[in-house]
Amino acid sequence: MHNTLRRGWRGDINIYEVLPECRPGVEMVSEPRISGRERLVLTSIIESYIATGEPVGSQTLARQFGNQEGMSAATIRNTMAALGEAGLLDQPHTSAGRVPTAQAFRFYVEQLAGAPKSLTRERREQIDESFAGVGSSQQFLERTSHVLALVSSGVGVALASAREAQTLEHIHFSRLSAGRVLAVVVTTSGTVQDRVLLLDRDMPVGELEASARFLNENFHAWSIDRIRAELDRRLIEERTEYDRLARAVKELYRKGALEGDSASGQVIFVEGVANLLSGEMDRERLRVMLTALEAKQRLIELLNAYVDARQRMVRVVVGLEDAAPGMENLVLIGSPANMGTVAVIGPTRIQYEETINAVAYIAQLSDRLLQD
Repeated sequence: MHNTLRRGWRGDINIYEVLPECRPGVEMVSEPRISGRERLVLTSIIESYIATGEPVGSQTLARQFGNQEGMSAATIRNTMAALGEAGLLDQPHTSAGRVPTAQAFRFYVEQLAGAPKSLTRERREQIDESFAGVGSSQQFLERTSHVLALVSSGVGVALASAREAQTLEHIHFSRLSAGRVLAVVVTTSGTVQDRVLLLDRDMPVGELEASARFLNENFHAWSIDRIRAELDRRLIEERTEYDRLARAVKELYRKGALEGDSASGQVIFVEGVANLLSGEMDRERLRVMLTALEAKQRLIELLNAYVDARQRMVRVVVGLEDAAPGMENLVLIGSPANMGTVAVIGPTRIQYEETINAVAYIAQLSDRLLQD
């Protein structure tokens, strides 16, 4: 089973266990029942493993705990054995120390929810500076993938919503015959939508060219939805004051020149795949994982499956093997934003707290940019 973490915008965090299908409203699963001592040892092992990537032995923990009462090397060994039996620790080799399992990382994320912390001021300023000068949703999403890869040392991913994918790059009208016009709409995502419009009157080439020029000059990089809303507003407010050009634009618009296309592909930005090359995976597992990450359509399906755009919360999914073979040692930390989805995909030994906070903060920045 997968674990998801949902983080509210004001810092309140609630934890839910969900089934792999990530269906809303499914049965909650309780966390492992462990003692206070086991919790302390497990947390120390996880944090040491995140920091070093090396298996953790009892002697290492004994040095960390020092002379703390009740934490002798023998006691620690017994505690580690109990955690292993509970499915929270693995022992890669007979003589080696222990490493946390996926279940242990899920447990650890739940513990973080009990004492949430904010990003440091320095990190917030670094992120703010990284987005300086961003003036469009596409620039924001492209910059997001870069910033998240830098902050997390994982793979930064930013997925435009289907609505944002339909952003006007260019529109062109061609007269086919009397009262028949071909409208060609090119979006910034590179998709091309064309449809034949049946007009109530014949429109000469000059009017068509002027109408296209008006739309391209006034609404370049606007979402199709936003263009339609603005044209509706202008047509209602100005009515008879519109000149010949405005009447031409109205006719073309009302006949479907700017109808949305639900089949338009979503745009996804991915950066930082090379960050995973320094991990401790064997060559074959690494090849399978990188192949999965390079399949952008699979990443789009992954984000759409696990991050619910209707819930403004950060979701953490540990273990992505249900999404693709070879991704069982990866974690997804993602959040919906006004412009789509922002996320990090990284190894299970990622810096959870800082990455969760960075994802939440950047999602909030998208709200601010939209307002500006």
